[in-house]
Amino acid sequence: MRTLCASTLIGEFFLLGFAGLVAMKDPDLSMTQVWTVCGVAMVFSLLLCGMLTRPGGIQLGWVLQAGLVLSGFVVPLMFFLGAVFAALWWASVHYGRKVDAVKARWEAAQEAEPAR
Repeated sequence: MRTLCASTLIGEFFLLGFAGLVAMKDPDLSMTQVWTVCGVAMVFSLLLCGMLTRPGGIQLGWVLQAGLVLSGFVVPLMFFLGAVFAALWWASVHYGRKVDAVKARWEAAQEAEPAR
């Protein structure tokens, strides 16, 4: 699960950077505001990669997904892209858990098999 979720978070890191570039074109936002918010979100996505196996890591990932969708109020395209990445996050968590369960069963079977 960690690999799939971390891949999604790295993709979001780049998405946030590009969204910051788009948001800079808004005359109502200063460059400082844009890069403070985007920078914090980008750092959060990178730190979250290391927190995935800790308690609450997946839930914090959902918080980031909600933030991405809500950023659509500043950059309208982010409503769509945030929803796409939220779906990717769900798929990473859902299928990652299935892969982890299959790996655990395979490892248990390997340990139970007598050595040749």
